[in-house]
Amino acid sequence: MRCLLDTHTLLWWFFDDPKLSILARETISAPDNDIFVSAASAWEIATKYRIGKLPEAGDITQQLSAYIRRARFTELSISVEHALLAGNLPGPHRDPFDRMLMSQATILSIPLITTDPVFRDYGVQVIW
Repeated sequence: MRCLLDTHTLLWWFFDDPKLSILARETISAPDNDIFVSAASAWEIATKYRIGKLPEAGDITQQLSAYIRRARFTELSISVEHALLAGNLPGPHRDPFDRMLMSQATILSIPLITTDPVFRDYGVQVIW
């Protein structure tokens, strides 16, 4: 199975945070699953670190690609198609990072591993 990680899920995985659900942890660790990390998550982590909302993510902002490789995840770039869909999604949700993840999950037809209920409102399959 192919899955996309929400940013908080990615961070909780790296920090071994107990807030990560059992199903999420099992899905991410299953050797046959392909786990994707969006460039939008890198952007979100770096932005939140810079403004002081993620002070614990300093090392991750400096070495995110290495963390992703060690975890055997796959980096997912943002394409023009992803950007256009993210910008044109209907509804009131304004978070640009969430909108990009919604777009990528939709275009790739893959579930998103997240605790955030807003993704279901946009028809994205969620694993939690």
